[in-house]
Amino acid sequence: EERVSDKRYRKGRFVIKIDHHPNEDPFGDLLWIDTSASSTSEMIYELLLHAKERFGWSLSSEAALRLYAGIVGDTGRFRYPNTSEKTHRYTADLVATGIDQTAFYSALYRKDLRLTRLEGYILQHVRLSEAGLGVVRLSKDVLEEFQVTTSESSALVNCFADIEGLLAWVFFVEENEGLIRVRLRSKGPIINKIAQNFGGGGHPLASGAKANDWEQVEQIIAELERACAEFKERKE
Repeated sequence: EERVSDKRYRKGRFVIKIDHHPNEDPFGDLLWIDTSASSTSEMIYELLLHAKERFGWSLSSEAALRLYAGIVGDTGRFRYPNTSEKTHRYTADLVATGIDQTAFYSALYRKDLRLTRLEGYILQHVRLSEAGLGVVRLSKDVLEEFQVTTSESSALVNCFADIEGLLAWVFFVEENEGLIRVRLRSKGPIINKIAQNFGGGGHPLASGAKANDWEQVEQIIAELERACAEFKERKE
């Protein structure tokens, strides 16, 4: 609930929560949770289809673009396991509204020079363990050196996802308050349970958490190492 960016929802007389994340933070008067959906955008489009048939709702070109962007983002450009046949059918419908895909993807992949240079730093400093865990640490000093904010750095969380042998990876990004933001991604090992141990949560293969200090960072790394090693052992 604290992650909702616009707090005006609290003024509503009836609150509806629509989400594709596990329901670890129940709130609202009516909940629609579908963890099999690729994204909340996919769920919103499904709601529109029912409303279109029953109430005659229509979809503006701007709304279609935003729903398309939400699906593309949450499926990792249709690469993640949450991408289904239904996902492709819905995005085909959205594209048919006249979305300029060339302009969309051009804007999506555009990075300014600061992020490009930070990406180079990350690729030089990522560490890959024998168990298949990739680790990146971005201190406040590094972010200041490259003039990149904590939120901006999130755009690079998958920049080394295609390294051979990588099973899971974690970004530790130091924030101004002294806390360390933890971004976790996986190709198989379940990581959201680990995130929950450190005040976070999310999807089984994409989660977030926070560490209080660099000592706690080592605890998170140790748990991720175990998860990767156990996953690797089961696959052998």
